[in-house]
Amino acid sequence: MTDPTKMLPNLRFPEFKNDGEWKVVKLGDVFKRITDKNKENNNNVLTISAQNGLVSQYDYFNKNVAANDVTGYYLIKTGDFAYNKSRSQGYPYGAIKPLKLYDKGVVSTLYICFRTKEQNSCIDFYEHYFETDLIHNEIGKIAQEGARNHGLLNISTEDFFEKISLYIPSLPEQQKIAAFLTSLDEQISAHTKKLEALKAHKKGLMQQFFPVNGEKTPKLRFPEFENNGEWKIQTLGNCLLQAPDYGLNARAVPYSPVLPTYLRITDIDDNGCFISNKKTSVDAEITDENLLKAGDIVFARTGASVGKVYKYRAEDGALIFAGFLIRVRPDNSKYCSDYIFQYLFTEEYKRWINITSSRSGQPGINSNEYASLPIPFPSLPEQQKIASFLSSIDDMIQAQDDKIRNLKIYKNGLMQQMFPHNK
Repeated sequence: MTDPTKMLPNLRFPEFKNDGEWKVVKLGDVFKRITDKNKENNNNVLTISAQNGLVSQYDYFNKNVAANDVTGYYLIKTGDFAYNKSRSQGYPYGAIKPLKLYDKGVVSTLYICFRTKEQNSCIDFYEHYFETDLIHNEIGKIAQEGARNHGLLNISTEDFFEKISLYIPSLPEQQKIAAFLTSLDEQISAHTKKLEALKAHKKGLMQQFFPVNGEKTPKLRFPEFENNGEWKIQTLGNCLLQAPDYGLNARAVPYSPVLPTYLRITDIDDNGCFISNKKTSVDAEITDENLLKAGDIVFARTGASVGKVYKYRAEDGALIFAGFLIRVRPDNSKYCSDYIFQYLFTEEYKRWINITSSRSGQPGINSNEYASLPIPFPSLPEQQKIASFLSSIDDMIQAQDDKIRNLKIYKNGLMQQMFPHNK
């Protein structure tokens, strides 16, 4: 009969297949608590980032949000771990991260800090381990649901070290798992840097392709249009086939292939794309006018997302747009819908949104105000050239984003196989 306190992963490197079950230990058997105070007056105050682990508050918030006197904070060093007991997205029971980016730093005493007892322990293995459901489930067992204070879990330090179980293989197997998963992280990081470079490249081009600060021409033009003269300002309302209209005022229901797919503000990402993996439906009486069509652009009209935009793409399927969205339908015989969409990612547009959406309460922009949006236009052929060029960069950005997402899915799937599941 198998010992229920020991487990095996579903996927194992060949050289460890006959090594038997992983052993169970208490977290306190492997780690010791850190309570060293900041006697050296270190000012590198750290906070936990889901993506980058323990990072300087200056890097994360662009300012130091800690108290002026941090001599009472815990001092930690490279390889040490800190546990933030606050819930956050993706971390329902708080996040545990190692210090990797700096030699030293300080954290609030609300964190539980610890380091390995053995010098030859594989820190990278535990970094990955603390991202699995194994640790989340263990913390969930000791977290007191009814005693939460503003998202802070009520977990005693004693319970953390004495009641949380860890399931670990031999050190060589730890090192093999860590090296493999770290190599995937490095691939993800490299592709993420490439994605950020593409976005920065496009942002720089946008500042060159559109006139700024009241100028009549852009700084950069395609050679065939260099002598075409000044651009003309036109309000969005005068570029449309019909007046801007509001979406359907109905509640979303769980997605069903027999019902229309619903487009809400939350279904639009920051790049103006439809988030299809969490789509919902709408169960209401609809007409053909409720459907988005080629060339349609929708704007978010209220709340923190005011100004967010989406341009309909045929590959997104039939979409019904919701009531907190406003649709515009450009006259493509005179104005290129793709060009207008690209303009809606300029700094000029963002400034217009900030000014126009200002309200005494919740920010918002109505259909008449969106219709008054000034847009600089060159000739239709030049609009189309600019839109085509910038759209090609968008395609590269989207492809890079898809590559990163697929790598993350691949890694998460492997982690579910490479670590055992507690019962």
